[in-house]
Order: sequence, then structure tokens, then C-alpha cells
Amino acid sequence: MVTIKQIAELCGVSRGTVDRVLNKRGNVKPEKERLIVEMAKKLNYHPNPAGKALAARKKHPVLGVLIASEGVQFFDDVLTTMHHAADRFASYGLEVIWRSMKGFDATEQCRIIDELKTQCSGLIINPVNDTRVIEKINECVTDGLFVVTLNNDVESSRRHCYVGSDYLQGGRTAGALMKMICPPSLKAAVLLGSRNMLGHQQRLQGFQEVMAGHDFTLLGVEETADDDMQAYEAARKLIDEHPEINALFVVSSGGYGTARAIQAANRQDITIVAFDTIPSTIDMMQKGLIKAALYQHPHQQGRRAMQVMFDYLVNGSKPEQTAYIMRNEIRILENVAD
Repeated sequence: MVTIKQIAELCGVSRGTVDRVLNKRGNVKPEKERLIVEMAKKLNYHPNPAGKALAARKKHPVLGVLIASEGVQFFDDVLTTMHHAADRFASYGLEVIWRSMKGFDATEQCRIIDELKTQCSGLIINPVNDTRVIEKINECVTDGLFVVTLNNDVESSRRHCYVGSDYLQGGRTAGALMKMICPPSLKAAVLLGSRNMLGHQQRLQGFQEVMAGHDFTLLGVEETADDDMQAYEAARKLIDEHPEINALFVVSSGGYGTARAIQAANRQDITIVAFDTIPSTIDMMQKGLIKAALYQHPHQQGRRAMQVMFDYLVNGSKPEQTAYIMRNEIRILENVAD
């Protein structure tokens, strides 16, 4: 196995210089940095895992995870993958403090951020798009925390990296799907989790962009707090107030509640396009109540967020990108189990 000492001898530099270059800690002249990097590649250098783990344990990095996951099935897959990654990274000394919340209460999110930032060197957060939360994220960055936003982003924060789907494109895709599978004259309503979530607003924007110029009437937009019971009540209200309705776009969670509402109203003529192929959505697809869903790779989101954080906290490596975007993929009954 090639060692740092051997690279240092071949390059005519100290081991400390090689260590700074390979661990991206700076303070090395560009020409020496290029020489060391090229030599390491030529010799197929890989860090000693045992040595890396020992060094990381001495740092004892602590990661805080704050997700608005309570009552939202989508996050089951995200968090399962994150917990598996945390188990793998524990041998490197990485400790994870897990926090969850229900709904989109910016005051509660700010309170938990304040609690975590005194204990952590990194934060993964599914943030509410509120100026108070954005200020807290910026405070964390100022205090030296590495911040990754997961599944949803916020406007104009100083977070280091975003991991999630392209919400604007997701809304456009949902709109295009509806135009393909619904009657020519669309009379639709939209159910979204919260207007305080940037991604939910972007999906609505993308949906409306695609509908521009089409024979389309937007009958209403209702918030559901990503709760199936609230989605059920909102959908029943829309159906009762607008009997002409023939389509519902469910922007985030709440597809199951929406489907149960059209079932209870005996309005199976209403087309539902939703997000996420969670078990309850698949059940409603099999019953013919949800026609299509968009899949946003929850396992990949959780895995990537943890890897980005591990690379920075343990290896000192900054992410190569400021955003890692997962593709929105169309799922219908025939491919939902793939």
C-alpha cells in the first residue's frame, strides 16, 4: 500500500504538505499541489481506512438532522437510508442527533435549530421557507456549521448544499401528464402541503406554466399540512363547491386522503396526479383512484445527503456541487413496482 511518506519522498516535500493536499486543507503552492495530486493518482493512492477512522474519532464530529417527517410516509424511506448510513459512519466517530417535527411551524423549527447548533458541527435540514429559518441557517454557517438542505430548499440562504428533486420541473411534468390523460377541458384544483415550503410553491408554479394557453380552469388551491385527514377534508370541500371539477393535483403528501375523498363522493371520474410511490399511494393506484405519481428517489436523497455530510465532517472534502438534483420519474400502475 502506498503511503503519504512515499509520496512525500518522491515529490521532495514534507509529509505534512502531502497531508494538506490530499485532505484539501490548503496553504500549498499550486505547482506543488499539482505534483502531489498527479503522483497520488499515478501510484493509485488510497487513504488507510483504519487511520482515517482513528483520525475522525479524534475529531468526534456531530451531525444534527432535523426533518418535518412526522406523519409523512415519504420520509420513511429517506430516514431508513440515513440511519443505515449513520450506522456505517459510526466507526469513523460520526455521531448523529435526530430530531423530527410535524407540519411546517417555522417557530418550532427555529427552536430546534437553536438546540442543535450548540451541539453539532453539521446540520441536515428539511427547511421551512421562512425568513426566520433562513436567518437561523445563516447563523449556523457563520458559526462554522456545515449545512445541507434536504428534499426542500429555501430562498437566498448561505447553506452549502441542497439535495433533492427539481420542484419546478416536477410541477411541469405533472401538468403535462394531466393534459395527456384528462379531458380536453381541464377543471382542476391543487392540494399542497404549505405555501411556506419553497418546493410546494415551485411545483404549483411549474404546473400553472404548463397549463398556460390550455383550456384550463384552476378552481382552487388548498393547504393540507401534508396530512391525509386534512387532504380528505380539503378535497371533499372542493368537490362539494365545484361539482364540475375533473382533476386534482396533489403537490406533496396527501394523495391517500384525496383518493378516499373522491371515493366517498363517488367521483371516480376525477383524475388524480400525485407525488411519491409510498404504499398508500400504490394501494390507491391499484384501486384506480390515482392515475399517476411522480417518484423523487427518497433513498438516493437520504444517501447523498449523508455522504456529502460525511465527506465534509470526516474527510474535510467540500461537495463538488452546490446542488444534487434527483430526477422526477413518472410512475403508473404498470411500472409502480419497478
